[in-house]
Amino acid sequence: MTSQKPTVLITGATGQIGGDTLRLLQDDDSITLVAAVRSTAKAQPFEAQGIRSVIMDFDKEETLAPALQGIDRVLLVTGYTVDMLRQSKVFVDQAKKAGVQHIVHLGACGRDDASIGHWAWHQLVERYIEWSGCSFTHLRPECFMQNLLSYDGTQAVKSGVIEQYTGDTPFSWVDGEDVARVAAQALLHPDTHAGQTYRLGYDVQSYGDVATIMTRVLGQPFRYDAQPPEVFLENMRAAGAEMAYMSCVYDNFKRMAANSIPGAQDTFDNFTAITGRQPVRWEAFVQKHRSAFAY
Repeated sequence: MTSQKPTVLITGATGQIGGDTLRLLQDDDSITLVAAVRSTAKAQPFEAQGIRSVIMDFDKEETLAPALQGIDRVLLVTGYTVDMLRQSKVFVDQAKKAGVQHIVHLGACGRDDASIGHWAWHQLVERYIEWSGCSFTHLRPECFMQNLLSYDGTQAVKSGVIEQYTGDTPFSWVDGEDVARVAAQALLHPDTHAGQTYRLGYDVQSYGDVATIMTRVLGQPFRYDAQPPEVFLENMRAAGAEMAYMSCVYDNFKRMAANSIPGAQDTFDNFTAITGRQPVRWEAFVQKHRSAFAY
């Protein structure tokens, strides 16, 4: 007798949001969980925990159909490159062929008329998912608090100094774990969350404000050293990052520093209704990650 439980595929399972979503769903016996990984080596930790895994690589189209076989619901998380446009389209095409019923898409910040490059790319992906006819939930997180732990492998806080690129502008933040909590609910209860676009941002602070909160919570001095966005661009180039994407982030930082992004300070009251709990705000986030910030 085959199981009638819906099967949920988590892409980006070894990453932050995918990994957190997988962890939150791990003990829920109303679904069968599957982790998408790029290699057998990456599959081993999941298999050790009794979580089924499939080999899937967004850049190897031939891996998509086998990975999507028998899948009912998907968390779609692509990498931070311009390739996300092609990857998402091809994935959605294959998901539709495979009979996937519900796609939860991890997008980016912004109102519907966002013109920051990578935000707009994600909104094009949203429209493509809708056009495919699959049921969907779109997640639009504001800035991840985790960016202060590291950004693209670069440590953001060193010995009490925050080096960032957005001037003194306050903007909206969300804890990545809270994004995963919303993703988990949308995957567990697609009928409740179908057709929804959830903007996720719950605390508005500038980097200077964050430094003040860290000083208070950790009892050590923290300060913000505002850098020109050009420094970010050079750092990313030196690190060999994908520059089409990072140029969009540079534009984001420039416009944020000029306080010229409509809706950058938007916050929302949807989190408790979706998850039954309060969103994490900066004070609690600093407390939770005190060992990473303390020096």
